Amino acid sequence: MIKSSNPGILALVLSAALSLTSGLAYWISASVYGLHVGWYAIVIPAVILFIIQYLVIKYFLQTFIYEKIKLIYKTIHNLKLSKEEKKDPFSATQGNVLESVRAEVTDWANARNQEIDDLKQQETYRREFLANVSHELKTPLFNIQGFTMTLLDGGLEDQDINFDYLQKVQKNTDRMITIVNDLEVISRLESGEAKPEMVKFDVLALTRDVFEFLEPKAKAKEISLVFGSEYNVPRFVLADKDKIRQVLVNLLENSIKYGREKGRTKVSFYDMDENLLIEVSDNGIGIEDQHLSRLFERFYRVDKHRSRSGGGSGLGLAIVKHIIEAHEQTINVRSAPGVGSTFSFTLRISR
Repeated sequence: MIKSSNPGILALVLSAALSLTSGLAYWISASVYGLHVGWYAIVIPAVILFIIQYLVIKYFLQTFIYEKIKLIYKTIHNLKLSKEEKKDPFSATQGNVLESVRAEVTDWANARNQEIDDLKQQETYRREFLANVSHELKTPLFNIQGFTMTLLDGGLEDQDINFDYLQKVQKNTDRMITIVNDLEVISRLESGEAKPEMVKFDVLALTRDVFEFLEPKAKAKEISLVFGSEYNVPRFVLADKDKIRQVLVNLLENSIKYGREKGRTKVSFYDMDENLLIEVSDNGIGIEDQHLSRLFERFYRVDKHRSRSGGGSGLGLAIVKHIIEAHEQTINVRSAPGVGSTFSFTLRISR
């Protein structure tokens, strides 16, 4: 009861308790020393003491304690509101001040703890990102340095190695350019500079174009690119056609790169009221559960050695995620080792 009382009630309870205690102590003392006192000799002083204590305690609570608590409460309360929402938080809680303060401070403390945890996580992510960037760029730089030094030390005149080394220099340079370009794309997507240019187009026809584009890579591993069903009716969506093409190319390339030889990659479409669900699934090597939550992070690789040897910047899925989120849509992945993986994302249907 006390924690939800106003200063008057608190002062009343405390004063009554002190007065009863003082009266009881006086009566016990008189009994011990054999003094005979009337009830009025105990009650009247106790009432006077109660009134004095009540006035003093109430004044002290209102002046020194509650004003301080209200100041803290108002400060925390106002920090949680925008300027348009700011108002006196005690206007409707005069009789419930301590409970309001307790609830408000608890919520504020929980929010601050969550912010601290988020900041720690972001700091860890930042350190990992910087380390990954350094590592991804260091490898081609060292390769270029080694090939160039060999050429300068006489290899340039050796017909057996000069052309081969120059090709390797070019390959590593291209990889660095790819990493830098992909980082720039992600930066522009995150900052909102690269906003989607929304147009109506047939995503089914776009998928056929991507199939044709990637057919040579698929044939090299004898992987079939197929649709999940016979789609004879166009699937019109409202999205950025070039960016969605980039999404499909990236997902299909990954399915080819990590797919089984003589396997298949399937693209399916499902109407979901206002959105179209697009699934890219394969029967490849699959991904273990502990990797799924981090799969869309920049430079995150499930198999680092194998992934780097296969080329790429390590930013493809991060770009895919940012593109889909820029469309205010979602992308998900489910996978099982030895069974395959399925990447699914949604796009707005255009009627």
